[in-house]
Amino acid sequence: MTERGGAVRLPSPPLLLITDRRQAVRPLDAVVDAALAAGARWISIREKDLSKSEQLSAAKRLLPVARRRGAVLLLHGDAEIAAVAGLDGVHLGAGGDPVAARRRLGEGALIGQSIHAPIEAMRLDPAVVDYAIAGPAFPTVSKPGYGPALGPAGIAAMVESAAVPVLAIGGVTAARVPALMAVGAAGVAVMGEVMRAADPAAVVGGLLAALAVARR
Repeated sequence: MTERGGAVRLPSPPLLLITDRRQAVRPLDAVVDAALAAGARWISIREKDLSKSEQLSAAKRLLPVARRRGAVLLLHGDAEIAAVAGLDGVHLGAGGDPVAARRRLGEGALIGQSIHAPIEAMRLDPAVVDYAIAGPAFPTVSKPGYGPALGPAGIAAMVESAAVPVLAIGGVTAARVPALMAVGAAGVAVMGEVMRAADPAAVVGGLLAALAVARR
């Protein structure tokens, strides 16, 4: 996934699916499997309301699902849980400690961090952090009131300020992918758009098709 001290190789295609079982209209493992069957290869478990032991159980349950498809599986939150579960890395909040996460998970792990302003993007150390997620790009049902939508111009500012690849999140749809990729986003991250879908595979397929066209 990554080469420390060299070029960062993010999972391909650059679509990160973030879980939220509370929004999912189907069992979480079924949603994840459908997304993977449609071509997704990058998943992050974000179930922060669960206890550490429950998050560990969820990770261990989803890991075989990811492995069957050759997918990368991360955890949003605690590097220790990710390490114990044998996951591929961790995604940290804006206040997380990537140095500690790197120390715990090792050089081969994939480590990301959320950012919400250019000043946070500027602080990212590419020797430690592999990628960032910036948002909300657009108004989002998943996190209403989380902050003003950045829009493509705001995502562009994040891209320009960061020394690592930046994924856009928040209100991402297939129709909005071209505008985000045009301003330099390395990819997109989605949660509710897939979790709430009656047909997760169809939504993922649409996003992947839009990404493929935008990256030509």
